[in-house]
Amino acid sequence: MRCRGVGSRTVLLLAVLGAMLILPSAVHAQATGAGVVVDAEGVLAKKIYADPGGQLLRARIAAAKASLDPQLATPSRMRMISLNRLEDAIRQRQGVPTDEMRYLAGLLRLEYVFFYPESNDIVIAGPAEGWVTNPAGRVVGINSGRPVVQLQDLVVALRAFPPGKGGTSLIGCSIDPTAEGLAKMQDFLRQMGSYATPADTRYIVNGLQTSLGLQKISINGVSPKTHFAQVLVEADYRMKLIGIGLEQPPVRLVSYVAKANPAAVSRNAMQRWFFTPDYECVCVAEDGLAMQLVGDGVKLVGENEVVGAGGARQASGLTDKASQTFVNSFTAKYSELADRSPVYAELRNLIDLAIGAAFIQKADYYGKAGWEMDLLGNEAAFAVETYNVPKTVASAVNAIWKGRRLMTPIGGGVSIQARQALAKENLLDEGKDEVAKVRQETKLELAEGQWWWN
Repeated sequence: MRCRGVGSRTVLLLAVLGAMLILPSAVHAQATGAGVVVDAEGVLAKKIYADPGGQLLRARIAAAKASLDPQLATPSRMRMISLNRLEDAIRQRQGVPTDEMRYLAGLLRLEYVFFYPESNDIVIAGPAEGWVTNPAGRVVGINSGRPVVQLQDLVVALRAFPPGKGGTSLIGCSIDPTAEGLAKMQDFLRQMGSYATPADTRYIVNGLQTSLGLQKISINGVSPKTHFAQVLVEADYRMKLIGIGLEQPPVRLVSYVAKANPAAVSRNAMQRWFFTPDYECVCVAEDGLAMQLVGDGVKLVGENEVVGAGGARQASGLTDKASQTFVNSFTAKYSELADRSPVYAELRNLIDLAIGAAFIQKADYYGKAGWEMDLLGNEAAFAVETYNVPKTVASAVNAIWKGRRLMTPIGGGVSIQARQALAKENLLDEGKDEVAKVRQETKLELAEGQWWWN
């Protein structure tokens, strides 16, 4: 036990799962870049890439502009991609895609899904531009810096909602402490006692990190060996770092630590924050041949828990105002965050892809088009499960002197129930005619082998 006597203050500690994963806030003004890596044992860690003055990025942008087809490099408000024609084009290359295919002709976001009965084309559409790989390894738009939608992520989403019935009910991830780790944390807190001084901060931080140990990463609904899964985990963890003050967000928002009231929070309380789709985001044409995703598409929600002496977790049934303020602020600023911090735009892309794929299945575009997705749906023929599986991540603990209570916000994740967005009560009534009009104004007059157009 570490005790400094009566009258000393108690340290407020904020513990969160994982390692610090601080990525650049914008693609065009970074001196350094960063990404995440998963080693062969499945441990997630950060990796920093130096780019003093942004010289490497500028050189890559110049090279990309010189090498890209001018039509691809020119920004487009509406780039259309026929999924079944794309698969045919990949098949013609013996299953080996070009960069144009890997990055879906520079598509920045899936905004529309269309079906054309006259040609049996299943089409996705949205804004697009030329692309470049930045120093952090992200493939982003040359002009906007926003990450492009990747073929490998589209394939994962389509496999989650394949031709016919079935598929997943939940896509998501969670980073959680083990019961053993939580029990050891509670033992450490009891041994520490009720009082501490700033001189004890490092001792307490080390004790919490050691007692919690490695945290478990779980992934649901998609293969954990995919880029899709790694984006889920990274976005979830970096959000928690912002919440507890271990990462400075690139936009102004209210963090949890800024509003937390130690007097109102129990010593064994946990704050859990989850990304979910903003389910009221889908507009479907009356004839069922067109769908549009509206809005930012992502919400952050909170859930409170307490930890028992043996490490068991249970819902507290209480509402934490600081937690609610944080999730509301994060949701309100999500669009700005996605513009400045690419991982959140990537997460939004994944959610869009999942809802789009669920709609394709529900509307039976597969059956109407006679598309069995025999190449893209077959891992042996088209591999996307090529990444190390993220299994664990080290604990990170932030220590802030504020009040007289110990708080440990731990856990959370991403929860995507894509079919819920397509429930009748969540569909938007306004805009149905406009969605249908967009599809009707687009004519398919494609050359042999062509799979995208503006």
